[in-house]
Amino acid sequence: MHGKTTTMNRSVVLHYHLFKNAGTSLDQMLKAHLGDAWVTAEFSMAGENNSDLVAEWIADTPDALAFSSHTMVGPLPEVEGVEIIPVILLRNPLARIASAYRFERKQEADTWGAELAKEHDLDGYVRARLARPNDRQCRNFQVARLATLRPGPGRELFRATAGLNTLLGHGVVGRVEYFDAFREALMTRLAPAFPDFDPPMARANTTKSDSEQISLDLATLLTEHNTDDIALLAQVNARLGLAPRLG
Repeated sequence: MHGKTTTMNRSVVLHYHLFKNAGTSLDQMLKAHLGDAWVTAEFSMAGENNSDLVAEWIADTPDALAFSSHTMVGPLPEVEGVEIIPVILLRNPLARIASAYRFERKQEADTWGAELAKEHDLDGYVRARLARPNDRQCRNFQVARLATLRPGPGRELFRATAGLNTLLGHGVVGRVEYFDAFREALMTRLAPAFPDFDPPMARANTTKSDSEQISLDLATLLTEHNTDDIALLAQVNARLGLAPRLG
């Protein structure tokens, strides 16, 4: 059940859990196989670099084999003697934003986003979030997160592409729209350290579409504000040999 010895002392999965990107389903698959060796924690995202804190978390939790967090930012952490296998799921940005809206609309929370979703339809929700300059929920959210893997000057999309290359070089990148293919790729990548990893398929924390739909005007607006996310997904499709697909 637990990882076998490799050239490193230990191999661990590091799940970059992006909001409304099927991360809960992935966590359930990992937890079903690893039990208490799957752990989760959250961190301050101030400064867009908490890699040192994540590295401490991994080093200070020696019995854990899978780590999951919504709030990890910064370069891939390094821990002596530990092979870190990063895993992330990406999604068509328009589908992700609509799913985020449905989730926040039903969520029993007093956060600004949840209250906003309850007060507005999808169009109003999106426009209110886009009106806030530092709110990335509806504006190239995925590129913003991957770009933190390569901090420094340079266009955000270029840094996100470098971050994507880092993730592909060390771990597994998948598309929510191709979850079955992602599961197979994950099993292949983890086989050396976790030879019996064959988790049941999981679909958790999904929000089915209600009556609201993305209008043509809203789709045009979101496309304009997510050109980098769309370009990043095109790169992922090319690297993984996937055909474009809406989510």
